[in-house]
Amino acid sequence: MKKKLISTLLCAAMAAAMLTGCGGSDGAAGTEGGNAAGGETATDDAAGGSNAAASGEGRVYYLNFKPEVDQQWQEIAAAYTEETGVPVQVVTAASGTYEEVLKAEIAKDDAVTLFQINGSVGYESWKDYCLDLSDTDIAKALSDPSIAIAKDGSIYGIPYTVETYGIIYNDAIMQKYFAMDGAKAASVDEINSFAKLKEVVEDMQAKKDDLGIAGVFASTSLLPGEDWRWQTHLANVPVYYEYKDAGVTDEAEIAFKYSDNMKNIFDLYINNSTCAPGLLGSKAVTDSMAEFALGEAAMVQNGNWAWGQIAEVEGNTVQEKDIKFMPIYTGISGEENQGLCTGTENFWCVNSQVSEADQKATIDFMNWMISSDKGKDYMVNTLGNAAPFNTFADDEKPADPLAQEMYRFMESGKESISWNFTTFPSQDFKDDFGAALLEYANGNMSWDEVRDYAITRWAEEKAATAQ
Repeated sequence: MKKKLISTLLCAAMAAAMLTGCGGSDGAAGTEGGNAAGGETATDDAAGGSNAAASGEGRVYYLNFKPEVDQQWQEIAAAYTEETGVPVQVVTAASGTYEEVLKAEIAKDDAVTLFQINGSVGYESWKDYCLDLSDTDIAKALSDPSIAIAKDGSIYGIPYTVETYGIIYNDAIMQKYFAMDGAKAASVDEINSFAKLKEVVEDMQAKKDDLGIAGVFASTSLLPGEDWRWQTHLANVPVYYEYKDAGVTDEAEIAFKYSDNMKNIFDLYINNSTCAPGLLGSKAVTDSMAEFALGEAAMVQNGNWAWGQIAEVEGNTVQEKDIKFMPIYTGISGEENQGLCTGTENFWCVNSQVSEADQKATIDFMNWMISSDKGKDYMVNTLGNAAPFNTFADDEKPADPLAQEMYRFMESGKESISWNFTTFPSQDFKDDFGAALLEYANGNMSWDEVRDYAITRWAEEKAATAQ
């Protein structure tokens, strides 16, 4: 199918959505982006490290990615220097300029000692400057080492904050179902595959009136601009398994090998929902989260950031203790060992080209951030990070229920699904794929057409961005 057709469909869907008076977009929740302008911008005067470290005792120069926490990092740097005597300089790149500034700063005599990359693609760009961190205390303290940036068994990028997503469920409704005669499971622990999830969901949908819900799943928001939960987050699952099978972290072309598995769960969402599939093009994320918060739905796909969306809904009936996660099961072999989709676009790397003294000073600083009482307090309460390290006690972690669930899964030994959507070709690809999913829900496209369209558009956009 030609791109022009989907563009036309997208425009038509947007026009229809405006007529229904739907809410605005929440944006690409769960991803790092939209950083505020401001902070100390790297310049010839400000950047380049500290001459106070000229004695050879080592120094730390961190090029910070997020302008909105520049002031906080300046406070942290001053506190560490006061405590240890080690000079720490933090320079913050202006929004949208990080790669450009890093290229300039890493080439200087007093170069950046600590910088960040956004994932495996970023590693490929900066691998010549990424020190092997495998034997460091901070790498060994990771709650789930699989989420680090690794190559050939060595760790080069340390995630310093994580987020996760999966199927959020209301345990009070689930317990009510499990107590019913003929329930297809006795507890959530029995739901560890798509086959069992489908059996339970379809039975719950048939008994929705007795359960007091409008549908098992909250509405699958397919309003253009609101469909990121499906064209990005849900699509990540089949792409993860395709990459895993091929032993790669990116592909110029995909076979969409597990497209039928994505269809499994997508069909389950739209056919066991609070509204008919043909109405989903008018639904926003806020609609979906309100349905869950008000107890109209038992489940909803979203991330740990959704706790705020749930808690802030006026009339919210879901108790904090009943907010739980389960993985997104799709019917792929071995999924009983699958965890949540856990990842980040924020990885610390130590510059392998600076002196050993600077490397040691920088690693010591990183360790302080995740092991000392003061550093841990800065990580969680000042920077707002969900730090993925076993050095944090339960009372030192974010207290909201979905963050607690994230840590529970990370420490369970289950296989986290990494975030591979950072390798998706372009926003145009995601928007077009979302439009195709809407047409499928409306009955205007077959799944085979959706699959073939995704394969074609992926190759086209990958080729375009490579030029």
